[in-house]
Amino acid sequence: MSTKQKRNVNLWLIIIGVIFLVIGFGFYRDLSANGEETYKGLKLFSDVIELVEKNYVDPVDSKEMIEKAIQGMVHSLDPHSSLLPPDDFKELQLDTQGEFTGIGVSITMRNGFVTVVSPIEGTPAYKAGIKAGDKIVKVDGKPTMKLRHAVKMIRGPKGTEVVVTIKRKGVNQPKDIKMIRDVIPVESVRSIVLKPGYGYIWITNFRDNTTEDMITELKRLESGKTPLKGLILDLRDNPGGLLNQSIKISDLFLEKGKILSIKGRLKKNTQIFEAKPNGSDRSYPMVVLINGGSASASEIVAGALQDHKRALILGTVSFGKGSVQTVEPLRDGYGLKLTIARYYTPSGRSIQAKGIEPDIIVNKRFMDKDEISNGVDRIKEKDLKNHLEANPDQLQDDQSDSGEKEGDKNKPKINIPENRYGHLKIEQLLSDNQIMRALDILLSYEIFKGDNK
Repeated sequence: MSTKQKRNVNLWLIIIGVIFLVIGFGFYRDLSANGEETYKGLKLFSDVIELVEKNYVDPVDSKEMIEKAIQGMVHSLDPHSSLLPPDDFKELQLDTQGEFTGIGVSITMRNGFVTVVSPIEGTPAYKAGIKAGDKIVKVDGKPTMKLRHAVKMIRGPKGTEVVVTIKRKGVNQPKDIKMIRDVIPVESVRSIVLKPGYGYIWITNFRDNTTEDMITELKRLESGKTPLKGLILDLRDNPGGLLNQSIKISDLFLEKGKILSIKGRLKKNTQIFEAKPNGSDRSYPMVVLINGGSASASEIVAGALQDHKRALILGTVSFGKGSVQTVEPLRDGYGLKLTIARYYTPSGRSIQAKGIEPDIIVNKRFMDKDEISNGVDRIKEKDLKNHLEANPDQLQDDQSDSGEKEGDKNKPKINIPENRYGHLKIEQLLSDNQIMRALDILLSYEIFKGDNK
C-alpha cells in the first residue's frame, strides 16, 4: 500500500471513530473501558483493507471500500440512518429549501423512463412547451437511467444552457429542447376554494418555507366573500420533511395542549412541544386526508389533530415512520443521518411501524385511480429491514451529551407520485372521490349544526 493510500485509510479510520462516538455515549463508554480491544478491531479493519488492496483479482479503491463499510455499519442500525456522500448531502439540503436552479419540471420514474409529471407554470420548461407525460431520455446527450441522476443533470447554475431530449406520445422522433436554467421556486402548499365557504389545502412536503406558505393560503381562504365553514387538508403521499415545520403547522389549528413528544436515549433528544395561542379564530371543522404514502412529518400533523379531536382523519393507514433523524456534517463534505429519537402523539401513542389509523377508512372502490395504481398494500415502515420497534425496552437518560438537534429530513423510500394535480384545477379535484367524500362530511356537519341551533 502506498504512503498516499495509507493516509487515505487512516483518514477514513478516523471518520469511523467519529461515527462510533456519534452513535451513542453508552457505546463510547464501552470503547473507553476497553481501548485495547477497540484498537485491535480498527487494526484488523486496516489489515483487511491492505490485503484486499494488494491481492484482490481486480484493482480496488480503498476509499470507496471504506465508505461502503461505514454505510453498511450505519444502515444496519435502521432504514433511515445512513452515511451521505457529498453529492447526496448537498441534494438533501436542497430538498428542504424553498428554491433551486433548474428548468422547472416535476419528474418521476414510470415504466422505466424518467417521465414529466408536470411543468411548473412560468418556468423555462413551461415556456419551452414541455408537457406532462413527456419522457426525458437524454440530458445534454447523456442517457437518463435513474431518477436521481436525471435530477442532478437537469439542475445547474442559473443562466447556463441545458439540452433535454424528450419522447412524446404520438411523435415518432425524439426532440431536443434547449433551455436556460433559472431559479425555480418550490411550492409545498397549494389551495383552492371547492365551494363557497369550503377550502382545500394540499401540502406536498415539509420544507423551510411550508408554514409561511400555509399561513398565506389560509389567510386567502379565510378572507373570501363567504366565511370559511370547513377545510380539507390533503396530506396524501406527503413523505414528510422538517420536524419543526410539522409542529408549526399543527400549532396553526391548536390553541393549547401537547403537539408532540420525542424521546431519545439522550436528554437533549427528549422534548415536549406544546401548542400556543395564535390569535386566529380557526374553529371551523376540518377533514385531513392520509394514505400509505403519508409519512413522518405528515403523520405528526395528522396525529396531533386527531388526538385533540380537531380534525376527522379520512383515508387509509399511514406509512408508520415514528422516528426522528438528525443530520450531522462530517469532514470532506460528508454527512451522517442518524436516528436520535422516537416521537409520540399527544395521547402518548407511538405510530412507529404502525401508522395513523384513520377515523374513517376509505374503501378501495372510493379511491382515485392514482391511489389504486400505487396499491393500498404498498410498502410500509414495518416492511423495511431493521426497522425500529414502536417502543424501546428501556429509555436511558444521559445528561452528559451536548449539542442541538436538527429536524427530521428523512424521506421514506416509497413509490409516490411527485405531483398529483400540478396546479390545482377544480375539475380534477371534484373528480377525486376522497376529496368529495370529505366535502360531503363538512357539508353534513354544517347542516346538523344548523338544525341544532
